[in-house]
Amino acid sequence: MEKPFILHMLTTAKNLSPFDANMALDVGWASLSYINVEPSEVQGLVQDAIFSRSPKNLKRTGIFIGGRDTKQAMDMLKIAKHSMVPPFEISVFADPSGAFTTAAGMVAAVEHALLKKFNTTLEGKNILALGGTGPVGQAAAVIAAQAGAQVRLVGRQLDKAQRIADMCNNEFGEGKITIKAGLDADKAEYMKTADVVFATGAAGIELLSAELVASAPQLKVAADVNAVPPSGIAGVDAFHNNAAIKGSNSGAIGIGALAIGNIKYKAQNLLLKKMIDSDKPLYLHFEHAFEVARDYVKSNAKS
Repeated sequence: MEKPFILHMLTTAKNLSPFDANMALDVGWASLSYINVEPSEVQGLVQDAIFSRSPKNLKRTGIFIGGRDTKQAMDMLKIAKHSMVPPFEISVFADPSGAFTTAAGMVAAVEHALLKKFNTTLEGKNILALGGTGPVGQAAAVIAAQAGAQVRLVGRQLDKAQRIADMCNNEFGEGKITIKAGLDADKAEYMKTADVVFATGAAGIELLSAELVASAPQLKVAADVNAVPPSGIAGVDAFHNNAAIKGSNSGAIGIGALAIGNIKYKAQNLLLKKMIDSDKPLYLHFEHAFEVARDYVKSNAKS
């Protein structure tokens, strides 16, 4: 009898995300959940997983890292990777709160919109990540900055926004990117030069008013991950998919939560499949999520 594909799903939270469990099962993994996991426990869990199967059967074993903290998830991914003892190695995929795949979907959708509607790229574009101190905002800011954009991470507390921007630059960007911090109270000033807006705050909170949308002279694309009314960006609803934003004087288009969510779903699905199909161990995070999201959008998205 063939060994089953077993995905050990680790989370620092008290519950594993049902979304992640469903995704794993639908791809063909048998998922086992481990809750309230401390980073110090990762090595032991990983080594229990790798030493319980022969190297040949380890291809059918994987680790998924959830939780709600991006840095903690990346730290746990690194611990897991360093816990391998060749030839006892397995693939590991980090996607805390779905933030990495959601951010990847958002940035890929925006990149596609810029190219198709404005014949331009992310390179050099001024991007505001509103509500950017959360997991999705952090990951989206890093992905966009790595693609060449000038990103400002905006929050209600400047010291917190600065701390998180520094963390994104140093921990995720390895010092090769420069994400700036900004205060939410100053966003009217930032909108004067914004090309793109990401709304990544809590559900049901408007982060960008109709007045600010109208006032933006060079706004091209506004993307909102919030599917709960009111919208995070006035004039952009969950069903927007490169549709014109009513009231925008610059001809901006909107991308809503359902369009982003579709790409997020495909990115997570494809990465989970990659873990099954790969003959070598993979260590997957936001960069890999963006790669597959970008490829999916290029080959499937409508202009």
